[in-house]
Amino acid sequence: MNKLILRIASILVVIGLIAGCGAGGEDQSESNNNNTRTSTNENADGELSEDEIRITISKDEGSEYIAEKEIEIEEGTILMDVLQKNFYVKTEENGQFITSIERVSAEEDEQKAWIFKVNGEMANVGAAEYELSPGDEVTFDLQAWE
Repeated sequence: MNKLILRIASILVVIGLIAGCGAGGEDQSESNNNNTRTSTNENADGELSEDEIRITISKDEGSEYIAEKEIEIEEGTILMDVLQKNFYVKTEENGQFITSIERVSAEEDEQKAWIFKVNGEMANVGAAEYELSPGDEVTFDLQAWE
C-alpha cells in the first residue's frame, strides 16, 4: 500500500512541476515583449524629457510593431547616426538607402522601402542629412512604395 501511495505522490509532483514550468515560460515571454516597449527615461505620462527623441520602428504603416527607444541627443544630431548607434541597421554601399532595420527588410519581390516621418510629417531630406531636435518623434516604417 505504501508503494502505491509513493508512486501516486511522485506522479503528482512531476505533473505539478511540468505544469508550473509551462506557465512560467509563457509569463516570461509576455513580460519580455512588454519590456521592449518601455523606457526607463520615459515619464509616467509617456512624455519625453527635454533632451530626448523617440524612434519607433514598424512595418506596413504601423500594423506591426518592431521596436521603440527613447534616446538622449543634442540639438543638430544627425538621424542616421542615432539610428545606427541604437538599432541594427544595414544600408546600401553608399550608406544613403536603408535596406534593413533590426534585421527586418523587404523580400526580393516586394516593392517596399523604409519610409520615415518626424513628428508625423515626411522629411524633405534623407536620414543621413536630417538634423534632429530634442522632443522629435521619429517613425521608420517598412511599407509599399507604389
